[in-house]
Amino acid sequence: MNAPAPVAEPAAAPQGQPLLSVRNLCKYFPIYSRGFMRKQVGNVKAVDDVSFDLMPGQTLGLVGESGCGKTTCARSILRALKPTSGEVLLNLPDGSHYDLAQLEDSQLKPLRQQMQMIFQDPFASLNPRMTVGEIIAEPMRIHKLLHGSELDDRVESILIKVGLKPEHRHRYPHAFSGGQRQRIGIARALIMNPALVVADEAVSALDVSVQAQVINLLGDLQDEFNLTYIFVAHDLSVVRHLCDRVAVMYAGRIVELAPTDELFDDPQHPYTKALLGAVPYPDPDIPMAADLGGEVADTGKLPGGCSFHPRCKECFEPCDSITPELLDRPQSGQVACHLFDKK
Repeated sequence: MNAPAPVAEPAAAPQGQPLLSVRNLCKYFPIYSRGFMRKQVGNVKAVDDVSFDLMPGQTLGLVGESGCGKTTCARSILRALKPTSGEVLLNLPDGSHYDLAQLEDSQLKPLRQQMQMIFQDPFASLNPRMTVGEIIAEPMRIHKLLHGSELDDRVESILIKVGLKPEHRHRYPHAFSGGQRQRIGIARALIMNPALVVADEAVSALDVSVQAQVINLLGDLQDEFNLTYIFVAHDLSVVRHLCDRVAVMYAGRIVELAPTDELFDDPQHPYTKALLGAVPYPDPDIPMAADLGGEVADTGKLPGGCSFHPRCKECFEPCDSITPELLDRPQSGQVACHLFDKK
């Protein structure tokens, strides 16, 4: 396959067509035996057979406990990690389609303009030896899109968009608070007008009051630039506020995928119910849900059947021997649970 041509404008997929289609995505990490003669003895199945579509302008939330594979999934989609197998189809407005999972690094570079990431730690994600202006302008310089005064004007413009001042471009990251640093990270991600932005726990390291500001900023920028987000998060209240659809992951698999309101109002999978039940409410009359118990399944040594069955209080005969498939929910979306098979 020839290297794709550079893309400078936002990639809004044709109407009715997904911007991103993920099919049977897997990311395995090999496990080796100890000793001098090391042999591969297994795999850590960090992401295992994940599929979904993402329409332009939508926000998909990836949620689940730590270790469920949501960050690895997001990084595999962006090709920060090379997938073991599967397809990651990016549909561009000119009608061209690219399977990001199969492209070489040289072929990926032009498409990086359309895919950017906002990192979790605003303190570790910025180079302390570069000024804010240099950090934000770096993607444009790498792709040779703008230079000189045009680039300076673009940097100042995006700084204003994210709630900072043009004069901040001359300062270094240590001079800013955590919330301001995250705004700098957002500006760096948006300066090339990407179509797809992955926010990996983008507000989890911030104070609660600052979280609200950054969440509102992300929503405003999405409306203004027609952005499409994959939002990786632990905080379900943030997910409900920002996301159009939610994918619940457990042990590398999606166990439930549905529109946000439907998933929160009518969860089907026992794991989804447990996650939502663990969200505290500021009402003493609402009892806390019972502890789910147990630990997240070891993706290097998964149990047979449904990976969740050792922790599931509704487990029955086929759960420990047959892996459930994603089936349609009553209204919309999908769920992978044998309990749902009986309905």
